[in-house]
Amino acid sequence: MKRTPIAWLAAATTALAGCATGGAGWTTLIDGTKGLDNFNRVGDAQWSASDGAIQASAGGKDPGYLVTKNSYKDFMIRAEFWASDDANSGIFMRCQDPTKIGDESCYEANIFDQRPDPTYGTGAIVKVAKVDPMPKAGGKWNTYEITVQGKRLVLVLNGVKTVDVEDGKLASGPVALQWGRGTIKWRKVEIKAL
Repeated sequence: MKRTPIAWLAAATTALAGCATGGAGWTTLIDGTKGLDNFNRVGDAQWSASDGAIQASAGGKDPGYLVTKNSYKDFMIRAEFWASDDANSGIFMRCQDPTKIGDESCYEANIFDQRPDPTYGTGAIVKVAKVDPMPKAGGKWNTYEITVQGKRLVLVLNGVKTVDVEDGKLASGPVALQWGRGTIKWRKVEIKAL
């Protein structure tokens, strides 16, 4: 089959569009410095769009969050993040109250290399699934791939599965990105309903 220049252009445009959106079914929440308007801000973190990412490195005494405006039941998340060595951050999922985010009312995929109890540090789901050994995320770009489907919760950090557990405590709710201390940068965050 011979393609005309218009057919080639159409095929190339379709391929590039798929790359830009992350593929069929994916919704981009953060893309570089774009995306703050996809979230409600909760807490005192000073979020800004700079240096190719959405980031926070200062705030009040309590953590701050970017909370999605939509709720999700079964989904996948791909998130590229950079954390300072002293960062306390995480991705909170199926939050029960979008104004009160915490590890009791949400599942928290932790980013906290210096957590006093490392069993629930980086790569764990706080109070649900421990990690051993705990990977380190500080000082570099990382990728979290998270699947939440029914009772099954799977975390993959930089290509390594850190958690695969079942827990039916929380059924649905918004997703929240945390700043607790240090510096956290979110370069790309995408979500796909399952």
